[in-house]
Amino acid sequence: MSASSEKRPLVICDCDEVLLHMVSHFRDWLAETQAIEFRMQGNDFAHAMRWQYTGELVEQPEIWRLLGRFFDTEMDRQDPIPGALEAIAEISKHAEVVILTNLLDERRESRVEQLRKFGLEVEVYTNQGPKGPAIADIIERHAPGKTIFIDDLAQHHGSAAETVPDVIRLHLCGEPSLAPHIACGKEAGHAHARIDSWDEALPWILEQLKEDEDA
Repeated sequence: MSASSEKRPLVICDCDEVLLHMVSHFRDWLAETQAIEFRMQGNDFAHAMRWQYTGELVEQPEIWRLLGRFFDTEMDRQDPIPGALEAIAEISKHAEVVILTNLLDERRESRVEQLRKFGLEVEVYTNQGPKGPAIADIIERHAPGKTIFIDDLAQHHGSAAETVPDVIRLHLCGEPSLAPHIACGKEAGHAHARIDSWDEALPWILEQLKEDEDA
C-alpha cells in the first residue's frame, strides 16, 4: 500500500436502515407469512412483535430465529434508502467506502452479492455485538487519514466513541417508520451529528472530507 493510499479517508457505513430498507420489509414478511404483527411503540425492538391471534409478545429466541430466517430467505425484498446509492457513489470519489454490518459471518457473501446487485462494489465486514472494536480493526487494516462512521443505532456510536474516539460519527436512520423511535446518538453525546436524510447527510459528509483534503 502506497503512502498516498494510506492517507486516503475512510468511510465505514452500516447497511440496514442506512443504505437499504430492512425493518419495513421484515414487518411485511412477518404479517404475510408468520402471523406476527410488528409495531414499534418505543425504543424497544424486543417488544415490537406480537402474535396476531393471541396478542402475546414473541419471545426473544424466536425473534432472533425469525431475523435469521429473513436474512437467509428474504434479502431480495430489500431496496435502497432514497439517495443512498447516489451518495455513496459521490463519497467514493473522495474516500474509500467499506460496509460494516451486524450479520453472522456466514451471511457476508449474501450481503456482498445483495449490494453488488445495486451497483455497490464495496468491501463488506460482518460483526456481532458492539461495533467499536470492529471499527478499530478496520482502521488498523486500512490506515486512513480520517475515518467517518455512519450507523442507524445509537449504541454503536457509543461503542465507537469509547473505542475509537477520533472517528467522526454520523447517526443516520433512513427508515421513516423507525427513525422517530430510536435513541439519538447525538443527544447522548456519542455522535457528532444526527441526520436521517441522505440529501442532507451527503453535504455534511463531503464537508468533513473536504476539511481533510484542505489540511
